Amino acid sequence: MATGRIAIVGAGPRGMAAALAAIRVGFDVTIFERFPEVKAAGNILNLWPPPQKVLKLIGVDTRDLGAPCDLSFQSSKGKVRAQVKMPQSVLDEYGGGFIGLLRFGLYRRMLAALPPGVIRVDHDVVGVADTGCSVRLDFANGTHHDADVVIGADGINSFVRKAIWGDQPIRHQKLHLVGGYLFVDDAPDGKGVLSHNRTTQVSYTPIRHEGKWGYEWWVLEACDPAAPPPSDLKGFCQASAAGFPQKVRDLIKATPVEHLQRWEIRDRPPIPQWSRGRVTLVGDAAHPTSPYAAYGAGMSIEDGYFLARELAAVDITDDASVKGALQQYEDRRKPHTSRVSQEAYHTGRMFHHLPAPLRPIRDLVFDHTNFL
Repeated sequence: MATGRIAIVGAGPRGMAAALAAIRVGFDVTIFERFPEVKAAGNILNLWPPPQKVLKLIGVDTRDLGAPCDLSFQSSKGKVRAQVKMPQSVLDEYGGGFIGLLRFGLYRRMLAALPPGVIRVDHDVVGVADTGCSVRLDFANGTHHDADVVIGADGINSFVRKAIWGDQPIRHQKLHLVGGYLFVDDAPDGKGVLSHNRTTQVSYTPIRHEGKWGYEWWVLEACDPAAPPPSDLKGFCQASAAGFPQKVRDLIKATPVEHLQRWEIRDRPPIPQWSRGRVTLVGDAAHPTSPYAAYGAGMSIEDGYFLARELAAVDITDDASVKGALQQYEDRRKPHTSRVSQEAYHTGRMFHHLPAPLRPIRDLVFDHTNFL
């Protein structure tokens, strides 16, 4: 079993996944969270089979975690443009392409898998100092902590990333998303639909949460980041979905307003290097990704698993060995995460920022070719 001290900054799914993976191979792990409690950021979530597999491997109870579904891309009039097809072996094991669930359901499963005392809340990092043989974290509460390796899992506005690489611009995609969820009495039909008209995406998938069936849905379109957000989120969604199939309009209408959330879509262009010395990054701190990939959280979970594997193979008290392991980790992950994040960015532009005269041509291609 591996030995050594790992400190993780950020207690979201990316931080908890990194911790669970590192604990399973023997490391002494501490997670530092700046808020007074661990709370889910966001409401709705989808996970593809690879992160589901990782969650199971690192000790998370994945039984009945979400609702599996078959996914299709459609026009707002219901014309199927593409069907996401999975190998039969994947369907046999996971039931569908991906699962729909609620973020706080995943948080609870991951928190339950962590040993007591791993997370320390109210620890806002204000300093990261790599001494060569260890890394010192300083906190706003006046305490400090020394570790052999520090992992920045603190999101798109990562303090750890800024500490090792300086300020870098966030890419505002001039898109926003309003998502909601509701519970239903009967099991859904297992179908998920991503549908678009010329300016807007209105989509839904089934969900499963703590033994209850339901649906999640979202409305996504271009926005002006300088403009105030809609004051009536439900009214905004109903107006945007007016030309879409009745099913998704009924779901929006039946959703309690307290189950709605809006967020602007931002990411960063891929960077050539994540790690520096004994410090590295996972998840949105390394590769923030638009929800157009439906894979941001999934890639974050995968990062921690592969990072722990590389660190477990070396003596992390040895400076050269740990630097080599961190480089191996990011060299393995960067081609995949860069491709997914850039594809998500360009897909969002294709659907929502194409000049108006080109949109009919785009939709003609989508409707009558296998482009998608």
